Amino acid sequence: MSKPDTVPFAVTLEVRDACFCLHVQRAARAIARRYDDVLRPLGLTNGQFSLMMSLNRPHPPTMGSVSSLLAMDRTTLTAALKPLQRRGLVTVAPDPNDKRSRLLSLTKEGLDLLTAAVPIWRDMQARIEELVASEPEIFRADLRSLS
Repeated sequence: MSKPDTVPFAVTLEVRDACFCLHVQRAARAIARRYDDVLRPLGLTNGQFSLMMSLNRPHPPTMGSVSSLLAMDRTTLTAALKPLQRRGLVTVAPDPNDKRSRLLSLTKEGLDLLTAAVPIWRDMQARIEELVASEPEIFRADLRSLS
């Protein structure tokens, strides 16, 4: 019986050291934990903060525009909205111009919570910028070019 081909350990080390996907995922998880930790006293995760911030617009956005902005499918967005709706922070209502579409809005309670979260976010943002080896604006531009 012949031994199946194997991937040499050297390739494992190559991927560990060079893979953009691996390093971006690791960095994203580490950064997300930092934001989660500071937002926890408000009962928010970094994902919920980002979602609520995406709703902070002059006019209520549609599910489609929010899912596009956050690069998430509508099913995932719907699931992410549920706990915020249960807490009375967000409303989802039919679009009067298109009954198939849904409009998303922050409630007064949601806006108050978001207002309390912004200084916490700003502080963590500044702390993370200090950790970025390159110019933060260049780093953000590189990340945007990948997304």
